[in-house]
Amino acid sequence: MSDGDRIVIAGAGVAGLRAAERLRELGFDGELVLIGDEPRRPYHRPSVSKQLITGAARPVDMTLKSYTELDARWRLGTRATHLDTTQHVVHLPGGEELWYDGLVVATGVVPRHLPGSPRHDPRVRVLRTAEDAAAVRRALAASNKAAVVIGGGLIGCEFAASMRQMGRDVTLVGHARAPLYRFGPRIAASVTELHRQHRAGLAMNTAVRHWISTKETFGLHLTNNQLVVASCVVLAIGSVPAVDWLRGSGLTLDDGVLCEPTLFATGAEDVVVAGDVARWPNLRFDDEPRRVEHWLNAVESGRAAAENLLAGRGQARPFTPLPRAWSSLYEVRLQTIGLPALAEDTVRLADGVTGFVRAGELVGACGWDRPKAMLYWTAELDRRLPAPATTPAPARWSGPEARPAVGTAP
Repeated sequence: MSDGDRIVIAGAGVAGLRAAERLRELGFDGELVLIGDEPRRPYHRPSVSKQLITGAARPVDMTLKSYTELDARWRLGTRATHLDTTQHVVHLPGGEELWYDGLVVATGVVPRHLPGSPRHDPRVRVLRTAEDAAAVRRALAASNKAAVVIGGGLIGCEFAASMRQMGRDVTLVGHARAPLYRFGPRIAASVTELHRQHRAGLAMNTAVRHWISTKETFGLHLTNNQLVVASCVVLAIGSVPAVDWLRGSGLTLDDGVLCEPTLFATGAEDVVVAGDVARWPNLRFDDEPRRVEHWLNAVESGRAAAENLLAGRGQARPFTPLPRAWSSLYEVRLQTIGLPALAEDTVRLADGVTGFVRAGELVGACGWDRPKAMLYWTAELDRRLPAPATTPAPARWSGPEARPAVGTAP
């Protein structure tokens, strides 16, 4: 691909931004178009449930800087409506058709809906975008009553911690036995104790039976017969891939966009996929396609997808990262490596570090405020789960030689 060619990136989040950067780093000198349904340029999305909620930062402070000159055309506040892989066209609102020589799909995920919840009420919110954070802050400002977050995962725990740091009462409602129980009972017990130390309410192993709306508050009647009163309710029960616009495109949609190990979309010669929406087999673990919803995975997959798009399907290399992620709760750092979800059992690797085992093999680890220990176990897991050897793909793009990869998240 060279002058006169056009690469379209559908999705203006971190995966799309890093893909665009990598294309320019590798010498792509054609037209570059980024389409994003949000009205702003890419920003640090993990801050939505933390700094943006507490008011410690403004959306403009979270804007991501580009590592290189992009010379790109930005189509922000624009939602892709359909993809025609036969005609190589992305359809936009108003009947606009945007042709491409190469396409990067990086549309991410959208928050999962909770059946029966009154989403029409402005006091019931999800928490994914900067606009969502602003809406939650408005709902909180309208009353000094407690907040409720439904969902005991990372977003739910981060939001509960943010509320307590603001001095607001909050209750976390979840169907699991404890917050973050998917990381094993040891980590879950530590998270539970931390929430209790900060006087966050916990209503676990339960769900909402009835919603009772009044002028000033919501009453949530839970299946454990508890009644929780709230001025604002945040739904944090997971997400689903943003693939509606891809229906009828010929791509295989099954919990995301099905990809080859190289991130090329199955059934397309000129379409690669990056970020949360990509479902691909990480050959470091096995040949089962999976999605990975982590910030650093979006960074790395965006860059890898761009490299492979330029190299061409026949010369592309498998994307085989060792997934890493971290979060902070009340100044305590939670870190994960590998794929803990694959585990059949857990083991204690060190004080504050839980290992996840499948068929006698370590496939992941989670550390509770143990950064030095996690450095060791990251290197150890990388040694135990080596990436399959691949032949370097020859460069087939024009322009100067590729600069060294950035390789780190902002």
